[in-house]
Amino acid sequence: MTPAIHVQDLNKTFGKKKRALRDVSLNVAEGEMVALIGASGSGKSTLIRHVAGLVESDKTGSQVAVFGQTMQSQGRLAGNVSVLRRDIGVIFQQFNLVGRLSVLTNVLVGLLGSIPGWRGAMALFTRDEKQTAMQALRRVGIDDTALQRANTLSGGQQQRAAIARALVQGARIILADEPIASLDPASAKRVMETLSSVNAGDGITVLVSLHQVEYARRFCPRTVAMRDGEIVYDGPSAALTNDFLREIYGEASEELVLPDASDGEIIVAPIPRPHEFPAAAEAVATA
Repeated sequence: MTPAIHVQDLNKTFGKKKRALRDVSLNVAEGEMVALIGASGSGKSTLIRHVAGLVESDKTGSQVAVFGQTMQSQGRLAGNVSVLRRDIGVIFQQFNLVGRLSVLTNVLVGLLGSIPGWRGAMALFTRDEKQTAMQALRRVGIDDTALQRANTLSGGQQQRAAIARALVQGARIILADEPIASLDPASAKRVMETLSSVNAGDGITVLVSLHQVEYARRFCPRTVAMRDGEIVYDGPSAALTNDFLREIYGEASEELVLPDASDGEIIVAPIPRPHEFPAAAEAVATA
């Protein structure tokens, strides 16, 4: 079966000496939820940006493909990269929402790649499109915030809005780059539950980079560990005991393990039950 994500011999050098990725090869099957862990500077974000088609690799033998279609090869992006990106929703650490716009409008931005440019430029969306966005907001549990300005939301709510935007986009892959790094523990857990939910409930492939391994053990059956631009472990998250992490990372393992974390089983978050739209949804439907 063709993998959702295929990376082969990926290398990336910044400047003359900084080697960010070293012969990285990785396959992620469709429908998998995979954690990408590693200390700061290990290459996690660089790998995600290559898979998303946002940066080009070194001109070596590198190849990145999504669903069997080449995203980049030999250090050059494919000519149809903008089309391929429609299947990929990218969630960044800093949310990337427009603060002065409503939550609903930010979610509708996910449609910009599939509607006429003039409609997108004028923010003209149909009633059906607004209902689709409301369904996505309900899916992630923040439909009651639809008419609020995005900058009034908490960090965790903004990340869930970003996930809703990826759902409206119709993304088949979600790449989440440190999505919980700036969140408090309760908000981080809720965001990871949401990612787990859309993975289990919608079959969306999720590759999420995490700074702390405890979330990988709880929510992702498989973990890929990176160090100095290389993959040093690829296997079951349950095998990532604290002792094993110390073997891989040495003193740097302290950066990856929560102070009160203990070895434990993976907990897969339940899919939230649907609930009725609040008054905000009714207002949107009549807009």
